Amino acid sequence: MSQSFEIHPDNPQFRLIRQAVDILAGGGVAVVPTDSCYAIVCHLDDKGAVERIQRIRQLDKHHNFTLVCRDLSEIASYARVDNSAYRLLKAHTPGAYTFLLRATAEVPRRLQHPKRKTIGIRVPGHAVLQALLADHNQPLMSTSLILPGRELPETDPYEIREQLEHQVDLIVDSGHCGIEATTVVDLTGPEPVVVRHGLGDTGWLD
Repeated sequence: MSQSFEIHPDNPQFRLIRQAVDILAGGGVAVVPTDSCYAIVCHLDDKGAVERIQRIRQLDKHHNFTLVCRDLSEIASYARVDNSAYRLLKAHTPGAYTFLLRATAEVPRRLQHPKRKTIGIRVPGHAVLQALLADHNQPLMSTSLILPGRELPETDPYEIREQLEHQVDLIVDSGHCGIEATTVVDLTGPEPVVVRHGLGDTGWLD
C-alpha cells in the first residue's frame, strides 16, 4: 500500500520532502502535483520504475516521458540548447510548457524518441515539485497522470489514492490540481512548433 503525504502547496514541509525523495531514490514511483496537473514520476535512471509507470498508464515503449528539471542550468546537461532556444526557455520557464529538444548522451537511450533522439524537458512552477527536485538534486522522469480509458488527468488526491494505492509507492496530496496538461513546443527545427495545446499560453508564437 502506498504512503500519502499532505504537503502544503506553497510552503512544503522539508521533513516530508526529504521522505519523498528517499522513496524516489530507492526506486519508488510517486504521484506529485505540478503547475498544470498531477503527474507520476520516478528516478531518472530507474528502468524498473519507468516500466511500472508504463504498466500503470498502459503506455507502449515508444511513449515520450518528460524530464522535469529545476532550472535552465540543469536542462543543459540533458538537452542541446542553442542561443535562440535558450532565450525562449528563459522567457517561459518555469511554466506549464514541455519543450522537445535534442537529447544529449546523458539521457538513457530508452527514454529518447527512438528515431528523432529527442527528449521532452520542462521546468515546473509548483513549489512542492521544485522542492522535491532541489532535494533530489537531479531531474525526475514524468508523465501526466492520465489513467487508461480517461482523456483528462486526475485531479482529486483522494480519488487518486483509491485508484492507485496498490500500484504506486507515494501520493503527494497538495489539494486539487488542474485538468489541463502542459503545452508542448518542438524546438528541434528552425522555428518553434506547437505539438499540443495545453495550459501554457501560445500567444507569443503568433
